Amino acid sequence: MAIPTHLLSDLLTIVLLDLVLAGDNAIVIALAARDLPRRLQKLVVFWGTFGAVAVRMLLTVLVVYLLQLPGLMLLGGLLLLPIAWKLLKPEPENTHAVATAANFWPALRTIVLADALMGLDNVLAIAGAAKGHMGLVVIGLLISIPLVVWGSTLILRLVERFPIVVYAGAAAVAWTAGRMISHEKAWLAWFESHGWMKHVLEIGFVIAICGGRYLVNRRHRAT
Repeated sequence: MAIPTHLLSDLLTIVLLDLVLAGDNAIVIALAARDLPRRLQKLVVFWGTFGAVAVRMLLTVLVVYLLQLPGLMLLGGLLLLPIAWKLLKPEPENTHAVATAANFWPALRTIVLADALMGLDNVLAIAGAAKGHMGLVVIGLLISIPLVVWGSTLILRLVERFPIVVYAGAAAVAWTAGRMISHEKAWLAWFESHGWMKHVLEIGFVIAICGGRYLVNRRHRAT
């Protein structure tokens, strides 16, 4: 049986959106797993991807109801800021095997929580593109899973060679926090009429998180 053309176009739109959103997933997963040994990195990437996709599917189903809650975008953005700060925590010099293994669950928790918060505004686009066809959402997200796994693994290798990638990833999380806060319904109209203030807020958070953490880390290394 032939699939209607409009369903194919909707699916293509969702897949393209998932490709864009996969970048956020991959960055958070890679940064949260970077201090773990290689074997645990693979586990965190796999289960982190599974958990992130599951949470994003749930958010997409519930997004209509969630958006009726006042202050949701503000709360999500504020909660993202300490996550971005934590991602820049310097790697411990002496990591015991047992302590490292114990870090598996905190890393997994960070991945799922960060993706849930970052996904609040992103799933709006997916829910709109689906036009009520939740099957298309599921198919699109399933297609994105191997992309997230591959992207996370690639970013992990880049982090090992170029530590500056860690700051780029944290900057992306901080930028998302600013974007979410500016999308809060209470002042959305004001930000839309003063579009440049959105960028001031986003850049301000990036500078505060990355610049502030850089200074703290440098002071920590000096002591």
